[in-house]
Amino acid sequence: MTARPGGRRPRAAAQTGPPPGRPAEPTPTQAAPDDALTEAWLSELGAQQRYSDHTIAAYRRDLRALRQCFPGQPLDSLGESHIRQALGRLHASGLQPRSLARTLAAWRGYYEWRAPAAGLTRNPAHGVRAPRIPHSLPKALSVDQAQALLDRSHLPPAETPVERRDMAMFEILYSGGLRLSELVGLDWRPVRAPDHVSHSWILADEGEAVVRGKGGKTRIVPLGRHALAALQAWLEVRDGLLNPRSDEDARAALFLGERGQRISPRVVQLRLQALAQRVGLPLHVHPHSLRHSFASHLLQSAQDLRAVQELLGHANISTTQIYTRLDFQHLAASYDQAHPRAHRKTKD
Repeated sequence: MTARPGGRRPRAAAQTGPPPGRPAEPTPTQAAPDDALTEAWLSELGAQQRYSDHTIAAYRRDLRALRQCFPGQPLDSLGESHIRQALGRLHASGLQPRSLARTLAAWRGYYEWRAPAAGLTRNPAHGVRAPRIPHSLPKALSVDQAQALLDRSHLPPAETPVERRDMAMFEILYSGGLRLSELVGLDWRPVRAPDHVSHSWILADEGEAVVRGKGGKTRIVPLGRHALAALQAWLEVRDGLLNPRSDEDARAALFLGERGQRISPRVVQLRLQALAQRVGLPLHVHPHSLRHSFASHLLQSAQDLRAVQELLGHANISTTQIYTRLDFQHLAASYDQAHPRAHRKTKD
């Protein structure tokens, strides 16, 4: 339609759909059932499988992203083609392969839980694969760096309750090769009570930890003498961090925050990085760095890939094999330094 000469230009029709390139939010009536189902699944992951708050929050965002790709359609109505289309949209928006893999794992896990109750014939995410993740070497500390960190190089011995707790946490991470989520999920003893049932705990007398890892798989890991000594020093003062408001979970927890509740993963990360800076390590040290260091140093000494696989709790040995590359780098560096006719250039 064109405007008459001297007249007003016709008003454009109001846009009712979402902005271009952005999926619309489901209406409240459509979103409510899926919201309730999502929260029921996430609550089960947290209560029964002890998933971390960080993982649960990520899974919540992943399921929200799936719903936003198909506004107006319940999650129960989506098929494999929808899952592929949604994954393609997220990939096109710039989401990296590692994040896409986690997103797909969240969708797959939700439908694995939901399918029987919804009467779905199959999990629509089961046959979908995420883009290939480029393999990068884990960031492991050298043996000297690990020793400097755990010996608190140039620092006084750990004396305060918080310092004792920190050293016990870091020694156990390195001695047992635990994941961060596994560390914070440890109880100081096995508990079976109405309000709390232990999934992971310490057996100090046996020098072991019973650890429930990914997929609900339980393994037993040995703890070295330094870890056990640090653990004993912490247990002597642990109860001082409890308070009258500490719940049953906190009273069972091995490691406590300063408010008397089970310690959070974020606190462990911050405390470890602060110690690394204080001892002068010129790199960012994450709790997973100690797990990588555990695997790399053990493999350098023992050359037993199967043993490392069992201790790390890897379901597939191909996951563990990445540490053989770290081991080769260590051997190559020793060759370059020691062989009189090496003169090899190391790759960046």
